[in-house]
Amino acid sequence: MFVYHFRYILLTLLLSLSSIAEELKNLSLDNALTIMQENNLELKISNFDEQMRQYEVNVAKGHNYGKLDAKIQALRSNDAGNIFGFKLKSREATFGDFGFSEFDMSGQTNPLPVAPQELNYPDSRNHFQTTITYMLPLYTGGKLEQYGKITKALQRMSQLDSSKVLNEKVYQTTKTFYDISLIDQYINNLSNILSNIDTLQNIVSSMKEEGFAKEIDELEVETRRAEASSMLTQANYNKELAYQYLSFLLNKNVLSIQALDNVASMPTININEFLKNNLDIQKAELGLKITDMAVEAEEANFLPTVGAFGEYVSSDDKAFNDFIDKDFYTVGVQLEWNLYNGNIDKNNLAKAKVQNMKVKEQVELTQKGIGLKIAKLQTEANSKAAEITSLETQFSFASKVYENYQERYKEGITSISDVLIKQSKELEVLLKLLTAKNDRNAKVFELRSILNKGNK
Repeated sequence: MFVYHFRYILLTLLLSLSSIAEELKNLSLDNALTIMQENNLELKISNFDEQMRQYEVNVAKGHNYGKLDAKIQALRSNDAGNIFGFKLKSREATFGDFGFSEFDMSGQTNPLPVAPQELNYPDSRNHFQTTITYMLPLYTGGKLEQYGKITKALQRMSQLDSSKVLNEKVYQTTKTFYDISLIDQYINNLSNILSNIDTLQNIVSSMKEEGFAKEIDELEVETRRAEASSMLTQANYNKELAYQYLSFLLNKNVLSIQALDNVASMPTININEFLKNNLDIQKAELGLKITDMAVEAEEANFLPTVGAFGEYVSSDDKAFNDFIDKDFYTVGVQLEWNLYNGNIDKNNLAKAKVQNMKVKEQVELTQKGIGLKIAKLQTEANSKAAEITSLETQFSFASKVYENYQERYKEGITSISDVLIKQSKELEVLLKLLTAKNDRNAKVFELRSILNKGNK
């Protein structure tokens, strides 16, 4: 058994490692989302929770079908009461067991004071008894029905939880794709800036040879190049980190992706569809239904419960001997009704009703709170969109200004410091532009998640 479990664990580990070791290149977002839904570890855990809830539903159903038990007893005793009981259950009791063989049947003496030796001091005896018992609830005041509904609702709640996890992973996977695409764009722009610095460095060197530039000009350009090179190195590290996170989400090793447009499209919002599809609202409404069921379950405590039972038994001093000839049965119905328990049921019912009223308010709070959040995200995304338009214009202008100042430096009209200041402005606007795009994408993806757009 140990060897089997060890092999199973080893095989599972190897399969897991091979899954992670698989390398994905030129991966599209659609394929990534498909792989994520199949492989993401948090989704798998959430699916296990769903399965456990389904088993709880089956358990709740099972209580309606009663309980069938089989019990086999093997006993040995020399206790007088037990021995007589064993014989009765085995249908073997005789008048001799009462000591009649020791009585004076002539009537000359009184038999009543005689202590029967065979009755009081019997020989030890074996007793084998097989008992089959079936118990069935006939009426529980609706308690079993409500428990069944509650477990079914909780199973549905676990499905909504899985959908929320899926939504979150779709959000994270999609955002990571766009993040990598923006980082690529940033790296390309930085590479162009470095190329421009190299060109400027050559210009300064040529002008220094001709006596039109100073050594300090070269040092300023070298310093700026070192700064830009450091930023490029950091960007590559961030890109590597983003790929590691994407690999974690997909539970596979992702080497490259298909770049996306750097701005995500804004989803359309239909308020009726939103109220129907939003997972938090669905969970809140389902929670309200569960509290309704809980109130009915507590009300059932004030009603009687009725159950039926049947028992089939066979006994003998030998196992399964003359089973049918020595069998017997008992059937019956039992009603149980609690009349007073210190108002425990009354207080539990009051508590369930208060909980129900609380959840009603929470449903309304959830609807209004999420509606407010949607409006906030829309406003922030639109604000970022306007900012992006402005920064794109600023970036184009800053690039042209830098080129103009570079030409003016060649003509000796301006200093190298002025040129580098304009380049700094270009880089500053670039960083603001990419940050604005990233912030807008985050707002759009969060909005999609709230609207329960899934991977659409």
